[in-house]
This record gives sequence, structure tokens and C-alpha cells, in this order.
Amino acid sequence: MKLKSVSIKNFRCYSEEIHVELEKLTTFIGRNDIGKSSVLEALEIFFNNDTVVIESGDANIYSDQTKVEITCEFDDLPASLSLDAGAETSLSDEYLLNAKGTLTIRKVFDCGNKKPSVEVFVIANHPTAPEVHNLLELKEKDLQALVKQRSLDVGLKGNPRMRKAIWSSVPDLLLSEIAIPASKAKEDGKRIWEQIESHLPIFALFQSDRSSRDSDDEVQNPMKAAVAVAISEVQDDILRIQKRVQEKAEEIAKSTHEALKKIDPNLASQLTPEFTPPIPSKWISLFSVGLNTDSGIPLNKRGSGVRRLVLVSFFKAEAERRLKISNKRSIIYAIEEPETAQHPNNQRILIESFKSLSSEPGCQVLLTTHSPGFASELPVQSIRYVNRNDETKKPAIDSGIDVFGAVADALGITPDSRVKVLLCVEGPTDVTIFKCLSKVMHANDPTLPNLSTDERIAFVVLGGGNLKHWVDEKYLQALRRPEIHIYDRDVASYADAVAKVNARTDGSWATQTNKHEIESYLHSDAIREAFGVEMQVTDHPVDGKAVPKIFAEAFSIAQGFDGVMKDGNAKMRLAEKAFPLMTTERINERDPEGEIRGWLRRIATLIATP
Repeated sequence: MKLKSVSIKNFRCYSEEIHVELEKLTTFIGRNDIGKSSVLEALEIFFNNDTVVIESGDANIYSDQTKVEITCEFDDLPASLSLDAGAETSLSDEYLLNAKGTLTIRKVFDCGNKKPSVEVFVIANHPTAPEVHNLLELKEKDLQALVKQRSLDVGLKGNPRMRKAIWSSVPDLLLSEIAIPASKAKEDGKRIWEQIESHLPIFALFQSDRSSRDSDDEVQNPMKAAVAVAISEVQDDILRIQKRVQEKAEEIAKSTHEALKKIDPNLASQLTPEFTPPIPSKWISLFSVGLNTDSGIPLNKRGSGVRRLVLVSFFKAEAERRLKISNKRSIIYAIEEPETAQHPNNQRILIESFKSLSSEPGCQVLLTTHSPGFASELPVQSIRYVNRNDETKKPAIDSGIDVFGAVADALGITPDSRVKVLLCVEGPTDVTIFKCLSKVMHANDPTLPNLSTDERIAFVVLGGGNLKHWVDEKYLQALRRPEIHIYDRDVASYADAVAKVNARTDGSWATQTNKHEIESYLHSDAIREAFGVEMQVTDHPVDGKAVPKIFAEAFSIAQGFDGVMKDGNAKMRLAEKAFPLMTTERINERDPEGEIRGWLRRIATLIATP
């Protein structure tokens, strides 16, 4: 499952419900004490209620309401749920999805109690017709009675099939979005909720303000996450053990029950053996992994920067590990201010690790940051600006290109006087690609700029679909720097943006690639070297498939993925793993006309212009 959005109501500073759409990589930016950490902590409470535990004081102090609502929306849902042997169903068949076809789960915490209680609801477009609104609560014999009453196939086996037949027999189910209680569900409703829980993402929160005990969370939290991931990967083995334990336990319970019948038949008639399987999350607490320093000095006695390096190492290793495997259960890493106490070099390592992790199937990364340098390296679409409305003083979370000025102000960013040229591209992978290509070509011809190190060139990621908005509104002209725009050939409407930029008189210049897109300049040898995947790189799509799609299919088959990874993830992998393996020879072979060299020459000319 992928976390698509979160809504928070009456939690700390969020008195009124606030809704946030989440990407694979999402970054919350804002001033201190504005509500960034509260979003991550609300999610920790929703998924675990462990590292951060809901307290009575978490309800908004200005509200007369005591109930806190945290609602999460998920997509990339499991295709089927197994309730019992031979009882397969799906969320869709059970009418447990909303009108958009996604799964919405709401947890309501009553902070009016000293120890807040919790209720769980599935918010779904569910039948409300009087005679069929509660089928998930009915036992098998009750469903059989309804089947017989409606003259349906009495030979139907399995509760899911009977429910489906009954619902299908009703002319108008009166579907309506309602809150279906999950925490108090009965019969199949309870089993379905248990199945949903087992598919929810693992959530690992890493906070910035840590304690410094012998069991320091700087180390323990990453290792707990490692244990959680390991358990998710052996879930099938655990289920087999659990089933075997259940069989043995029920066998013993049954023989005990039979013996009781002989001693006291009346008492025996009041007892029914019932097995309660362990909660999946409880397995994690059974294991622990520790790290010892070579010198024997406890890690918690080392400097904060060293302790935070454990996080750097963990995320770098996890990014590389997840590249090689396919995980059945997804995971969300939520990290507060990862740049804290880190050298800029380590910050860059972290950023690249987060980008790599977020591109992996079943993996999301949520961040908060105060660092302008750190934020500037993150994808534009990941930014969520946390602020307060000037008039109402209520918190708001905004996204999109119109928040960039506010973000710059919040982080204290001012124009860099060293920058002489703005290089405008469509997406964050383009930045990585241009840096890789220019680095190789600069090494062979020093008159060409190295975009990965030259401080006179600043990248501007226009955001693809928002490109027209950027060009029309002329957001960058206030910086008084000439712009070079390089767009892919795959979108015909970009030609209009190119014409508008070239019509300026400030030295700005724009072009589209001759090939279909920037990935079309990649060499197949680099792909094979990076991933062990054999494929042909073409200048233009073949049978409607461009290079990222062809690679996505080939790589997914080689890795044994279920389905094909998305084009965006394919682009990320190619940018980060294959383009660094491009050589001068490979570039010349894929670009014999010297188009890339021409772009770099144009940039060099603008840099040299007084």
C-alpha cells in the first residue's frame, strides 16, 4: 500500500481539519513551531502509537472537542484478501473503498480520558439499503438464510460469495460514504480488518531531538526499522508457524473441552475454544539488534554528529539493499531535520539516499527541514509549505509552484551573486543527468562547464506540467539572470514555451531535444553495466514505448517484480545509476551530431558574457 494523503483534525495546532497530499518523497518546510513535526507525529500515532504516544493534552487547547481524528488514504491496494481457506475476497467486492477507489482509514482518539481511547473506521462508499447494510456482521447461517429468502443459489459456498450474490440481487444498494466501525467489527468484518492491518505500510519515525541513553534511539530506531523490514520479508514463514501453533493449540483446547464434558456437561456447554493470533506488530518487540563501537565507547557517548551518521549509513545501506530485492510490504521513513549536525558532504549523501529510497517500489520518505541547501536539492513536487494564514492565523499546508517565494523567505534564502546563468529543466532527474554528462565532457574538454561543480550555473526545475505557468508568469526574471531552457521533444506544447523564451531580449535561450527525451541519449552499455539489463536505446518510441518504459519492463522482469514499475521510478534509476556510467565515447556514439556539446557551449558563452 502507498500512503496517498493524510487528514488531521483537532490535533495540537490543527483545530480544523487539514488535508495533505503525499508524494513518494514529501518535504515539509516552514518556520519553527509551525506544525511540521506534528504531521509526522500524527502519522506515528496512527500507525504505531509507540515512539510518540497520543496523550490527553494532544487535543487542540482552543477547541471544546476532545476527539482527535487522523485519517489516512491509501492506494496501490492488495488485489485480494484471504479470510480463510477458500474464502478469497477484495476490498472492492466488500464495498470498502471510497468513490475514488482508494482505501480510507480514520482513527478517532478520545483525549477526554486520562489514557485516550481509540476507535477505528473505514470510510467507504458502502451499501446503506436497510436489508443489506450489515452483511459483514452476519454469520454464515444468517447469510445462508438471506440467500434462501431471496431464492438465490443455495449451493453458494463461502461468505464472500454469498454477500456478493445478495448485494447483486438488490436493485438499489443506496451506496453512500459512511464510517464503518473496524475496531469493533464482528465476523468477517473483523477478519477483513485484520487482513487490512497486515498490509498497512511499516512506519518508522526518526526524530531530531533525541535522548542520549544507553539504548539511544539514534541507533535503536534504525535497527527497529531493520527488524520490522526483516519480519515483513519472512511473513509467509511466520504465518506458517502461526497456523501450526493454532492447529496444535486448538487440538489441545478441543481435547480439554471433551474432558470437561465428562466432568461437567453444563459448564462445557458454556465454553468454546477460540484462538487469538498475535498482533503482527508485536513480533517486532521480540527482537533487537545492537551496534557496538570498536573502541568500546558507548555510542550514546559519542558526538551528536557521529550518532546521526548512523542514520546516514542506515539510509544509504537501505537504499542500496532495496534496489536488489522486491518487498511485499511497503515502508514509510519519516525523518525530522535529517541535516542536523551533519557536514554538507553527508547531507548530500542523505539527499541522494532519500531520492533512491523513494524511487523504490513500496517505499516512501517524509522529511522536515530548515536547511536552504538541503531543501534546494530536493524535487520541486516534494515541497509542502507549512504556514499560518495572515488573516485567520490558522495553520495551512500549501504546495505547487506558487509557494516557492514563501519557502525561500521562510528559509532565509537570498539570490546568490555568484550565479550568472539559470538552467531550466523539466524534472529533478534532468538535473542529475545534465550534471553527469557535463562532468564527463568537461574532463575531456575543460572549456565546457561542469554543471555539478560550477557555482555560476543554478538549476531551476520547472515541474513539467507547470512549465507553461513558469514561462508565462516570468517568475525568474526578477533575478535578472539570463535563462537557458532545455525541454524534451515528447510534449508538443513545449514548442510554445521555447518560442516565448527565445522572443526575449535578455540573452535567454530555449530549445527542445532532437531525440524524444533526455533518456534517449543514454547508451545501452551503461544500462547493462548498471543493472545487468539488455535493451536497445532508441531515439524515438517503438510501438509507443520510450526508453524509460522499455527499461521499466525489462528491469521489472529481471527483478521478479509483480507488475511493471512506473516510468517516474525508471527515470530515477536511469539518472542515478546508468548516466554516471556514460563515457565520452558512449556520448559521442549516442550523440554524433554534438547536440549535448552545443548546449554546453551555449551555457559557456553566457557565463563568459559580462
